[in-house]
Amino acid sequence: MRAGDFGWVFFGVLLNAGAQLLLKAGASSVPPLGVGQSLSSVTRAAAVLAVHPAIWGGVAAYVVSVIVWIVALSRVQVSVAYPMLSIGYVINAWLAWWLFDEAVSAQRWLGIGVILIGVALVARSGSGP
Repeated sequence: MRAGDFGWVFFGVLLNAGAQLLLKAGASSVPPLGVGQSLSSVTRAAAVLAVHPAIWGGVAAYVVSVIVWIVALSRVQVSVAYPMLSIGYVINAWLAWWLFDEAVSAQRWLGIGVILIGVALVARSGSGP
């Protein structure tokens, strides 16, 4: 994969990862959502989330990521580009650990390492058939 093409793919991955982190930041502003909550508590949470800047930032990052991804797909085979999204797992695991103090076990890091090996193999496969 050419460096410029990888740049588009990687930019799309970064935007997608950033969107996830922003949505998590927004979601953290309300109690955990789930089954069994009263309608009023869900309504209050929805009102908070509807105006939360991190939620809107996450949505905006997703919109821009779709545009960037379309550009990337016009330049790279989908069988090469799509596995590159797995880089986002690495970015998000590290940033979730750093920003949100999430526990990332050794087993999880090992799994992420396996993902990286797979991404490297796909990237090195080139753009041939």
